[in-house]
Amino acid sequence: MNKVIMMGRLTRDPEVRYGGANNTAVARYSLAVDRRFKRDGQPTADFFNCTSFGKQAEFVEKYLRKGTKVVIEGELQNDNYTNKEGQMVYGIRIIVNSVEFAESKNSSSASGDFGGSDIPAPTADAGDGFMNIPDGIEDELPFA
Repeated sequence: MNKVIMMGRLTRDPEVRYGGANNTAVARYSLAVDRRFKRDGQPTADFFNCTSFGKQAEFVEKYLRKGTKVVIEGELQNDNYTNKEGQMVYGIRIIVNSVEFAESKNSSSASGDFGGSDIPAPTADAGDGFMNIPDGIEDELPFA
């Protein structure tokens, strides 16, 4: 079994290219994942290269930016190659099967990752256990 689940922040904006027989989208991005235990003199995070394909790559291109906190699920794949000097360079890439936001847009904008939002926040309890949702919010949802 080859399965990886990680939560972290994008270290840069995704790089998206289109190609192949069906002009499929391919998104490449890097994820910084904090280490659970931190020791003096050691890095506090690890960095992983990730790749998404197709509709998911288009989602990544449209909604993810540097600093976005996400949860990914995928599988590890060797990313080895021989460099110009003939030496083998070893690497690992995560082929992402699913990606989800790990925090709300408002909480990320509060920490300075995104610009302010024009969308009004949900208001207090409507009395039936649900929140009052502002009009027009459907236009801002990343899914239909």
